[in-house]
Amino acid sequence: MKSEYDFSNGIRGKFYQPNTKFRIPIYLDKDLVDYFTQQAEEKGVDVNKMINDLLRRNLTI
Repeated sequence: MKSEYDFSNGIRGKFYQPNTKFRIPIYLDKDLVDYFTQQAEEKGVDVNKMINDLLRRNLTI
């Protein structure tokens, strides 16, 4: 590692994106993934949509 770095040609905020939304990864246990994947396939829906709908319905609990 250098003792000093030269940032004189750097551009402030070059990669800053103010409207970027952070997506939180959620990891389910294998048995839950298998269950929800099977349910989604039987219903013909996307598994992500199905789990999101399930979570929304349970927000009041």
